[in-house]
Amino acid sequence: MTSSAPATQVASSAPARQGWVLVGLISVASVANLNLAVANVALPDIGEHFHATQTQLNLVSVGFSLGLAGTVLYLGALGDRYGRKMMLLLGMVFTIPTSLLAAWAPSISVLIAARLLGGVAAGMAFPTTLALITALWDGQARTRSIALWSAVGGAMIAFASLLAGWLLTFAWWGSVFLLTAPLAVVALVLAVAFVPSHVNETDDRVDHLGGAFSIVGVVALVLAINFAPSAGEAGVALVGGVIAVVALAAFFFRQKRAPDPLFDLQVASRRIFWVAAVAGLIVFGTLMGAMFIGEQFLQNVLGYSTLRAGASVVPAAVFMLLAAPLSAKLIESVGSRATLLIGYAFLFLSFLVMLLLWTATSGYAPVALAFILMGVGIGLSGTPASHSLTGSVPVHRAGMASGTADLQRDLGGSIMQSILGAILTAGYATAVASRISASGANLDTQVTNTLERSYSSAAALAQANPQYAKQIVAGARASFLSGANWAYAAGAVSIVLGAVVVATLFPTHRHEIELLARYRNEDQHASA
Repeated sequence: MTSSAPATQVASSAPARQGWVLVGLISVASVANLNLAVANVALPDIGEHFHATQTQLNLVSVGFSLGLAGTVLYLGALGDRYGRKMMLLLGMVFTIPTSLLAAWAPSISVLIAARLLGGVAAGMAFPTTLALITALWDGQARTRSIALWSAVGGAMIAFASLLAGWLLTFAWWGSVFLLTAPLAVVALVLAVAFVPSHVNETDDRVDHLGGAFSIVGVVALVLAINFAPSAGEAGVALVGGVIAVVALAAFFFRQKRAPDPLFDLQVASRRIFWVAAVAGLIVFGTLMGAMFIGEQFLQNVLGYSTLRAGASVVPAAVFMLLAAPLSAKLIESVGSRATLLIGYAFLFLSFLVMLLLWTATSGYAPVALAFILMGVGIGLSGTPASHSLTGSVPVHRAGMASGTADLQRDLGGSIMQSILGAILTAGYATAVASRISASGANLDTQVTNTLERSYSSAAALAQANPQYAKQIVAGARASFLSGANWAYAAGAVSIVLGAVVVATLFPTHRHEIELLARYRNEDQHASA
């Protein structure tokens, strides 16, 4: 640290009963993080139960983060204006019925809708947690609180797989969606008892029209990405893409002219803010994408049980928690830029291990190695991404910062998971078609389409035709692995691109401290 750093850094401050307040906020965030990943282990069972396509499975997995990402900016602004604690409590209350609907969904369409609504419920609560941390803590105390918030959130995503896998050893697929209900009740009680009301909130009007544009744009974008690789869905993808472009263009046009914008473009143009937003989007997006594909690889290719597949990702959770305290110390000593790049290096190595060492005959060692590297990478890079966002905005705009930080996880998760899922879908279908063509087999169109739909469809076909089961399953496994390798390579490329952005555009430690001090002075003068 340079000698000038202490003079420009903010003294630490924290609320009364800070331990209980932080436990309450992290418990609320954990409900959302658990729900983000709880479906992944159950996807093979869901696919078999509903005879779902790979695109439908992608939407089940991404539906929750889609609902959260689409609404988080608007609902975060509502919390800033009408009460963050009120939005937090409403989110926990509405989480319970959406979990019950998902657990007993009668069709794949209802299940996707329930996941989407669950994401909206989380959108009420999740942005509030980081906004309140920003408003209640300052200085190094805020950095440590964000580190713990980020690490527990990431670890909860990994632990969700273990809990869901354990449940599936004796219960039906829908039971995984019931995991969040009791945690939501506990979080609700803690929030009522310990989270303070009306902290540094604003009386600015809420830009409802801008909120509508943001919701339509994000939802249309993610749906277009998911439908793009599906046979016969090119029209849907094209329409979704056009709607996304028009809605997002209208959103940014509106934000330039609205008297009280939902997303302050002047604040967002600050270099620390937007570079951190892009960096975090890639960090958390790759985590969700890796978990999504990794769980299916473990079960479909390696033949792991749901419990073993869930337990396999626990090293990621453990190393996230171990790396988070180190991340907070690194931010203080070498800055956010260096900390992000170190984390990115571990994430790149994780995808490299998946690409090169995850094969049809892999033992557990390369699986564990990839998840350990992923955990360290997320633990190191998650904190500076969120910390830089909250530190570069005025406190009354905490909802905007927390909404953007949540978008890192949710929009990043939606987009990266959708992109990697689309690549997996395309790669799987291409590999199946290639194997059928190479075999010279004369299959009718219906059988071919069934084989190309998803691994679950191929497994169901094998079960119905036991005389060909061995050949069908072997071909589906090899095709899934081929598609997964495409996705791992894309994940590695995204990490490299993110690292280039951070290395070239994020300020050095000394410059970062100076910029944050300047932003703080500008905001104080603007509010005076």
